[in-house]
Amino acid sequence: MSARDHLEGLASFVKASPSSYHAADVVAAHLEASGFTRLDEARPWERSHGGQFVVRDGAVVAWLVPDTVDDTTGFRIVGSHTDSPGFKLKPNATASVAGWQQAGMEIYGGPLLNSWLDRELGLAGRLTTVEGEVRMVRTGPILRIPQLAIHLDRTANDGLTLDRQQHTRPVFAVGDADLDIEEYLCEQAGIERADLAHHDVVAFTTQEPGMFGVGEQFFASPRLDNLSSVHAGLVALSRVELGSDIAVMVAFDHEEVGSATASGAAGPLLEDVLRRIAAGHGIAGDRFAAMIRRSSCISADAGHAVHPNHVGRHDPQNQPLVNAGPLLKINANQRYATDAVGAALWRRACDAAEVPSQPFVSNNSVPCGSTIGPITASRLGITTVDVGIPLLSMHSAREMCGADDPWYLSRALEAYWSGV
Repeated sequence: MSARDHLEGLASFVKASPSSYHAADVVAAHLEASGFTRLDEARPWERSHGGQFVVRDGAVVAWLVPDTVDDTTGFRIVGSHTDSPGFKLKPNATASVAGWQQAGMEIYGGPLLNSWLDRELGLAGRLTTVEGEVRMVRTGPILRIPQLAIHLDRTANDGLTLDRQQHTRPVFAVGDADLDIEEYLCEQAGIERADLAHHDVVAFTTQEPGMFGVGEQFFASPRLDNLSSVHAGLVALSRVELGSDIAVMVAFDHEEVGSATASGAAGPLLEDVLRRIAAGHGIAGDRFAAMIRRSSCISADAGHAVHPNHVGRHDPQNQPLVNAGPLLKINANQRYATDAVGAALWRRACDAAEVPSQPFVSNNSVPCGSTIGPITASRLGITTVDVGIPLLSMHSAREMCGADDPWYLSRALEAYWSGV
């Protein structure tokens, strides 16, 4: 596989994953095609070797078990997340304003709001019936948040300010006051409107990912934060030559809103799965605690490349570029979990994969975000290192990265799982 092959796979993955629930389904289908067995969390698990996985809502945990599991075995975990910032459909969403039909949307996480203007949007996610049946849904381009013309706001270029309630409602029809957006979704999903209990539906940009730049050095796509890491881990897991440890891939949901959910990193999902895997091999209690101490985690989440128009926002001595390798993300206040031990682990993986890497640390005057890394380190007490590909336009409706970096990341994760 080449970097271009990997990028084509990433583009297909993004197109098939307009919501976290779709992403989880796509990951599950790929795992099953690769010979992994899907398990039911509500039933006991038998001892087994090879690959297994579980899906919980918009999250997936998959693992590969070596032939021998004993008191030298640990877990090697790669964590990422399936959600991205944007807009989520409200209940009773349809409103008619001045003859236009609009959809009420709730802002999810911290998107760059202006980047969603004047783009054709679809809706995707899941619907639940009163009886508890779940139906997936995905529309074509049916929404748009139109920007006010410059003629009606001569100050727009002096600094655009958007009211989060008033100015972010997309239009989906005109002159049809009887049209209801939730009824439309029910029709698309094949259920009656009266049977709808609720929905978890988000907006997504319908423009497809693509390469650009002289020599096609760059890749533009929605949801690179953080489907770039989910896809890199999935590809690595399907290629890995397993070492003596259990390889675990976890793609959580709800990272963009704090992770404190049943399918988020702050919940018990990962720890529950690790305990059950170990218990299937007779490892519990003190032996499990020792197994955790032999374990480690790479938190893979996109980071920032130096912005040429805003160099002053970056650290003067650490200014990572795209196509120069994934980032090692460092923060003294533990917004990232990287420490010297974890950094050495990451260096060994990159060296084994012959992949470049570059440090990222924030400008002291510009506070940085965070990841699942500190949450996972806190819950499990294991060495955790934060990494990810460098982006420009993070949290935009359309982000960009270097054409080589997703492949670099996947190769380094493969080397980590192989036991370097």
